[in-house]
Amino acid sequence: MSIISFSHVSKQYPGEVTALTDVSIEIGEGELVYLAGPSGAGKSTLLKLIAGIERPSGGLLLVSGQDMRKMNRATLPWLRRKLGLILQQHRLLQDRSVLQNVMLPLLVGGAGEKEAAQRAGIALDRVGLGDKAALLPQVLSGGEQQRVSIARAIVHKPRIILADEPTANLDRASGKLVIDMLQAFNSAGVTCIISTHDERLLQGADRVVQLERGRVTAMREAGSEVGA
Repeated sequence: MSIISFSHVSKQYPGEVTALTDVSIEIGEGELVYLAGPSGAGKSTLLKLIAGIERPSGGLLLVSGQDMRKMNRATLPWLRRKLGLILQQHRLLQDRSVLQNVMLPLLVGGAGEKEAAQRAGIALDRVGLGDKAALLPQVLSGGEQQRVSIARAIVHKPRIILADEPTANLDRASGKLVIDMLQAFNSAGVTCIISTHDERLLQGADRVVQLERGRVTAMREAGSEVGA
């Protein structure tokens, strides 16, 4: 069963800048899918469309059965509760502790302070940072800050995790740890869509979707390759 469905989706920005052209992809619940391709291929735009940060210019995009062209301020919070978003820039609040950063999605969603703190602590334990909860983000390494952003993304138990180049600014060991964590969440049933330009990270994916200049040029299933 598809949890995300692109049907001939395109995205143009002002100035006749085309980011995606005629993209058709079905992503099943519980899949681990990598978006591969060079910078500017359209990977980030595709993730932003799924997250409701951008809207399609054409075609049909369904996320959990919802038409993303019709999402509005009233319906977007419903979608966001199903998503965990991990960006290259961690966007952690530097004047709040690691625990407080991870609590934020729960507080915004209406959870009480005590419940949010407890669940944030559990999320930090899952990424191996339970002992860093009281620290400010700026004293952590880049890899640790990315793991905090993962804890923040999974604290509300999303059905879908979107990760945009999550290892781009990390050393190889830290990057492997981050990918291992995402694969572990996928093993627990979470749909994971990860963009990367690093071919070394593509092992173990259910599927690799190759993008170039806004078009899907190939789709490689585990153990095979299919031209788009």
